[in-house]
Amino acid sequence: MSLLQHLEQSVSKIPEKYKQMSDEELEQIIINAKEQLGDELFIPGHHYQKDEVIQFADAKGDSLELAQKSARTTAKHIVFCGVHFMAETADILTNKDQHVYLPDMRAGCSMADMADINQTEVAWERLSQLVGETIIPITYVNSTAAIKSFVGKNGGATITSSNAKDMMKWALTQKERILFLPDQHLGRNTAYDLGIPLEQMAVWDPIMEKLHYDGDLDDLKVILWKGHCSVHENFTVPNIKEVRAKHPNMNIIVHPECTREVVALSDDAGSTRHIIETIESAPSGSEWAIGTEMNLVKRLIKENPEKHIISLNPHMCPCLTMNRIDLPHLAWCLDSLVNNEPVNPIVVEDDISHFATEALNRMLNK
Repeated sequence: MSLLQHLEQSVSKIPEKYKQMSDEELEQIIINAKEQLGDELFIPGHHYQKDEVIQFADAKGDSLELAQKSARTTAKHIVFCGVHFMAETADILTNKDQHVYLPDMRAGCSMADMADINQTEVAWERLSQLVGETIIPITYVNSTAAIKSFVGKNGGATITSSNAKDMMKWALTQKERILFLPDQHLGRNTAYDLGIPLEQMAVWDPIMEKLHYDGDLDDLKVILWKGHCSVHENFTVPNIKEVRAKHPNMNIIVHPECTREVVALSDDAGSTRHIIETIESAPSGSEWAIGTEMNLVKRLIKENPEKHIISLNPHMCPCLTMNRIDLPHLAWCLDSLVNNEPVNPIVVEDDISHFATEALNRMLNK
């Protein structure tokens, strides 16, 4: 079944009664289900989830971290409060006796959707015609299982925003050039930090099926997929200038999914974990403008009242696709497990899972 069919099924199947219940009624269903299912249930919750959902998480973290934690549990049911690609990774890493569910199939990632397997295979063929067998593909974990599988099958690996530098260094020991999927900004920022000049980076446009590069192909080191995070691309240079003008003592910390210009003008850039740890360890009274998803920024503001924290973009909204899971869908999903009628299973086919696991293991074993 395709993701679209899953999505349509999710929208039509959720019983109306859950939508009409009060928050208190929904929370009680969730509490009862957790008590009844006990150790058979594990609920991982991504940092970007709503507070109403994250309160029920058994573990909070980034996508790969949560998939790994899921695999280390003995829980039969993994109800992943995140998005589709995260639940796929959890299904890849967990064993055959564990089952992964996504409470709302509409929960996705626009960045991951910017690279589909058909586009990737076309790009690989065209780029190979240009530069031969000199390319190794690497993909951000924020990608579909099919893309991870493609990368694994072609000798590449997955990366996270935390280990991107190390994995890019490794990739360049394998081949002369990297095809970096699907986020051009993380790829560009990482390569730049490694000393690769912008002039040796190109952009592959999967819609136009065109390589944008003005230099000599012999000098090309990194081919960036034309994809981006819809949230992080909305932090801008004018945002930074406004913060500098209004709050001259404020530190600006952003995620490397932001544009090169924004990262260059910030005081610090790093993964979600890096941002959280930096804020938590910062001295009382320090001032911070954070360039990442709004649910997390609001949570950091709430958890660090002794610090002055704002969003780098005051008009930023929470990520629409990351924000899909709500109390009605979580209650429905858990209720269905209690009644032995599970909904929204995430199942990655064995042939895809095999090579995706290879891509993940090349990263995890480094």
